[in-house]
Amino acid sequence: MKAVKNLSLALASAGFMVLAATAEAKAINLTYDKSIGEPGFAPGQLFVPQGVGERDADGNIYVSNGRGLNPDGSFNPNVGNRVDVFSPDGTYLRSIGTGVQGKGAGLDEPADLKFDPISGNLYVGDVFNSEIDVYNPDSGEFVTSFGSFSGQGPGDIFFGPGGMDFDKQGNLHVTDFSGDFVNIYGRDGELVKTYGSLGSDPGQFDGPAGLAISNKTGNIYINDQFNNRIQVLDSETNFLYAFGSEGTQPGQFNEPIGIDLDENENIYVADSQNSRVQVFDKEGNFITAYGEPAVNESGEIVFPPQLGQPPFGDPLDLRPGRFNWSGGLQYKDGKVYVGDFFQGRVQVLNVEGNQGKKKVPEPTTLFGLAIFALGAAATKLRKNKQKSA
Repeated sequence: MKAVKNLSLALASAGFMVLAATAEAKAINLTYDKSIGEPGFAPGQLFVPQGVGERDADGNIYVSNGRGLNPDGSFNPNVGNRVDVFSPDGTYLRSIGTGVQGKGAGLDEPADLKFDPISGNLYVGDVFNSEIDVYNPDSGEFVTSFGSFSGQGPGDIFFGPGGMDFDKQGNLHVTDFSGDFVNIYGRDGELVKTYGSLGSDPGQFDGPAGLAISNKTGNIYINDQFNNRIQVLDSETNFLYAFGSEGTQPGQFNEPIGIDLDENENIYVADSQNSRVQVFDKEGNFITAYGEPAVNESGEIVFPPQLGQPPFGDPLDLRPGRFNWSGGLQYKDGKVYVGDFFQGRVQVLNVEGNQGKKKVPEPTTLFGLAIFALGAAATKLRKNKQKSA
């Protein structure tokens, strides 16, 4: 089992790094637009938003909403376990899905979500049920479920399906977070291929999280969470390059989770425990960053809740650009949607500037040799690498 590290130094310095990085960047600038949702358990309120996406058909925003637990830690199907739908201006409209344990219709902690470019259906990672659930986004009707992912190992906080995206053929790539590989499912939901394995070599992973596929090249971008790097593979899943290392400096990561690309293949990364979003060009060169850790009235970092506590930082710091871990992320039409994990909201950022044309100095990179559940500990999360047969 990997050693557990303390977050204090990393988070305490993260805000200063962000300010310096933003001042340096010229090509892209991120600014606060608005927040969607608010912390809580009632309709339209959010906790631990792990997946977020804007739908082309209506511009509505869909947000994965938490896993409900009773005071004794048992599953509560009536709290969270749904996808909440908001209008473009942030008005709560309705919810999709209900809390159910077991395969089939129902969610037991929704994670990343994506819209099928062919059918338009909504695909949702169902963590504790270890599957992908498919819904009609208009009616909310359950369509089907498929897939199987590695279960919870000793000491694991998060496991099962992580990030996902569709390739040009309409196949769905899904990271298996605790299995350290990626599954490809065909249009019929059958497993087509698996790639990756545990390790730090090129093409290996230690906790693969967010995944995004370029519409132009078909290249695959994967947050290698515990290796604190982004790996880029070609459309045939061959390793191309990697960038990033552990730390708080520009271009470094503290367990990146969400990832997406814009029209120019600039790369947006939710750098979770550094409580910020970082932007890179398509070669992995650092461009800019936005965000700072939530702090209390004394200016001290607000840590995530301990196991068994409510899934919110105490106190909340709901000022623009303050995160208590940045999580699920999507880029869409000049905006970036970022889940504010332990503050129960999605922050919407404007992307400003001449994208992809002007570079800034490249930080130190690491070449070849990184979704957390309700109640994550305040110390840095590391999963147990003891594998079952």
